[in-house]
Amino acid sequence: MSELSLLFLFLLLPVAALSGWFAGRRGSAQHTGRKVSRLSTTYFRGLNYLLNEQPDKAIEVFLKLAEVDKQTVETHFALGNLFRRRGEVDRAIRVHQNLIARTGLTEEQKTQAVLELGEDYMRAGLLDRAETLFTDLVKLEASAPQALRHLISIYQQERDWPKAIEHAERFEAATSERTGPMVAQFHCECVEQSRQRGDLAGARASLAQAFEAEPNCVRAGILDGQIEVTSGNDQAAIRAFERVARHEPEMLPEVIGPLMAACERRDESHRARAFLIEMMERHPGVSPLLALTRLIERESGREEAVEFLVRHLRQRPSVRGQGLLIDLSMADSSPQERDVLQVLKQLTDQLVAGSSAYRCGRCGFGARAHHWQCPSCKNWNSVKPIHGPIGE
Repeated sequence: MSELSLLFLFLLLPVAALSGWFAGRRGSAQHTGRKVSRLSTTYFRGLNYLLNEQPDKAIEVFLKLAEVDKQTVETHFALGNLFRRRGEVDRAIRVHQNLIARTGLTEEQKTQAVLELGEDYMRAGLLDRAETLFTDLVKLEASAPQALRHLISIYQQERDWPKAIEHAERFEAATSERTGPMVAQFHCECVEQSRQRGDLAGARASLAQAFEAEPNCVRAGILDGQIEVTSGNDQAAIRAFERVARHEPEMLPEVIGPLMAACERRDESHRARAFLIEMMERHPGVSPLLALTRLIERESGREEAVEFLVRHLRQRPSVRGQGLLIDLSMADSSPQERDVLQVLKQLTDQLVAGSSAYRCGRCGFGARAHHWQCPSCKNWNSVKPIHGPIGE
């Protein structure tokens, strides 16, 4: 319905323009009135088709309306947008190319036509052509913020992070709209690329730039811990992971595994226990409970771990917690009981495996694994763990 509303606004513009132009003409007032009435009738017939979800008929009507007066630029813009929204990108490209080729357009109209054509190319996957158009607009300082925004999107798709960073910073300078959190993500992508190449020095340099762009960047904090683990510096890794969890407890599931492993390597179980108890008070999910149960099992035995887990599951029911309880209970069970528990464990695992563990807070996209950039809406850092009996 939002697309229809937007189209309605687009299409009202030529009607208003035509009405004003015809009304302002001298002579033959009666003839002019009939012509305006005919145009208005045609327009509203097309709008009726659109509202009744008959886009093909609507397009036919609006095409005829556009042919009445070749100077109805806004009508052509509206048609191009409608074609693009319906996936008819080739037709949208032709409409906007024809507009650009016209003489007599204002500079604003030419710029708008180039922007629309660039969006057509992006929708068609012709990123190189779109990049050329938007880069030219930026050089001319014509509609630079919109062009910069599109260029940032293109460089993200191409995974050209240095260019994405450059244009995001230019966008902030042009609009005063803060881009620090997004730029930090781009630097984190550079960190990942450097780590894949085995370039730890380059990774650390990009990590410093990520923290400079966004001092509390959670992803940068996690990468900091991972780099310290790779470097054999478990003490620094523990500090980095703890900072992340305390700053954003929701991301605890992403750091609890490597954090507990580092504590175990350093034989710092007391520190690990104290941290997990703190997180159980601050984090609504089940991850700290499961980790603390495993720690109790190693230090005090299975019986005490089962007692601890049962006590907390009564207060905080969890399918994942049930799975761990079944695992702990199988060791001391009879063969017949073990068969039953194995069936229950299989059903529990299937239930967890069939459910999304993460969801984007912006578009609702669900996923089994965490994504720093939502695969659906492309927003950064909006995918979080799902809380509830089946999730976190």
